[in-house]
Amino acid sequence: MLQKLAAEFTGTAMLLIAVVGSGIMGDTLAGGNTAIALLANAVATGCMLYVIISTLGPISGAHFNPAVTLFFALQQQFPKAQILPYISVQIAGGILGVWLTHVMFDLSILQLSTTTHRTGYAQWSSEILATLGLLFVITGCKPATAPALVSIYITGAYWFTASTSFANPAVTIARSFTDTFAGIQPTHAPAFVAMQLFAMALATLTLPRLFAKP
Repeated sequence: MLQKLAAEFTGTAMLLIAVVGSGIMGDTLAGGNTAIALLANAVATGCMLYVIISTLGPISGAHFNPAVTLFFALQQQFPKAQILPYISVQIAGGILGVWLTHVMFDLSILQLSTTTHRTGYAQWSSEILATLGLLFVITGCKPATAPALVSIYITGAYWFTASTSFANPAVTIARSFTDTFAGIQPTHAPAFVAMQLFAMALATLTLPRLFAKP
């Protein structure tokens, strides 16, 4: 169990390092071109997802996401006793990843996002669709293809969703602790998390039926 928790902690930390670090680097080098910054952010995140799912998946299942953990538990594919430990280390790992990124870029370690505006019906509906799409991919893919398909999906979803596809409560919480390109204001984060969990519940009701064997 400790090995599984260490894998979830490490993987989520590495994910946030990729998300926040590429956001900072892309924003710095893009010269004000948001499209270039977002492209860098999406590609780096997709690459990191492929790496951590491939390497840590055999250890912990590579959730790195409370919505995924809850989805598997509701499908009777994950022990309910492990839900709280998994979610706790995912959130803690995500926050540590943000802080380590701040150290790497010589920024103040402790921050709260103050500038990035992410609220409203467009953003909330985007998070529902982004999270549903992620769980759709996870449910429908074969285990061997999961690293590639999840990575490709998230890379694309950065571009085809208005919210840039957080699709992860741990990532949402962690990103409220950075006042950089990838940040989300703490007051906006709870609605994102609520939409992600709503999507998880909707996926629980629909996806098993969609992918049931004939």
